[in-house]
Amino acid sequence: MIKEDLKDFLPADVPSEKEALFMDNFIKITNGTGRLMLFAGDQKVEHLNNDFYADGISQEDADPEHLFRIASMAKIGVFATQFGLISRYGRSYKDIPYLVKLNSKTNLVPYDAKDPYSQQWLEVSDIVDFKNRSGLNITGVGYTVYLGGEHEHSMLREASKIVHQAHLEGMLAVIWLYPKGKFVKNEHDPHLIAGATGVACALGADFAKVKVPYDKDGDFVPQLLHEAVKSAGRTGVLCEGGSRVEEDKFLEELYEQIHSGGSRGNGTGRNIHQRSLEDAVKMANAIYAITCEDATVKEALEKLK
Repeated sequence: MIKEDLKDFLPADVPSEKEALFMDNFIKITNGTGRLMLFAGDQKVEHLNNDFYADGISQEDADPEHLFRIASMAKIGVFATQFGLISRYGRSYKDIPYLVKLNSKTNLVPYDAKDPYSQQWLEVSDIVDFKNRSGLNITGVGYTVYLGGEHEHSMLREASKIVHQAHLEGMLAVIWLYPKGKFVKNEHDPHLIAGATGVACALGADFAKVKVPYDKDGDFVPQLLHEAVKSAGRTGVLCEGGSRVEEDKFLEELYEQIHSGGSRGNGTGRNIHQRSLEDAVKMANAIYAITCEDATVKEALEKLK
């Protein structure tokens, strides 16, 4: 039986025999709150090694297994990364709740030189088969759409099919919605981000991961999220974590995104994994506390001590 306050999160294209599985996945990765703490580990492709080996980054982060150690030891909603990484390390980390990222591209070609296209790597059926054979805790799939370029129609078609196929299997679908290309002047424009979350809802996504909206001075104001949240409807809005910043600043903004802006979670990578294992686990726990345990910023900061 589905709780009355959770029924709106169940898409109509989930078959009756998969409803319990979908809601079980949904409740587990959101801690029953409807909010998702997504630990993003897809940057090995997206940003190559820039996010893992540089001054100011823990040397532990150079090893891909660092991501899995964090995800296995910290409180998270779901760990999002590519299929190949899960295949390489999954036998050693069977209990992590996984979300398989189905497309990725590098950042070597500048967006102003060529409109981006990130093509699907694998089919949802491949992930389901792998899940059944491996016994891993795969709860959903993810896919990035770059709006505003000449290839958006191909990515939208792939995304639509991925969302539907995931729902048919009782899995969640998270869509990264990033307007990029030579026609996009400001990726952090609140009105444009609201357009992106509306597209995510039209695709049927359970969550949409988007850029943080900024005002004309380049500052985040929580109320700027209101348009995007309304446009998303029943699709939950997740703001990206972005480049690493001081812990208190990150946690304060996250709290405001959720409690003043109305977002339903976050997708954070660098602000977690660029730290040592001990500090990364503490930071992940603090983020989870605000996102899924209704902790205050003060309570979350206590977890960093």
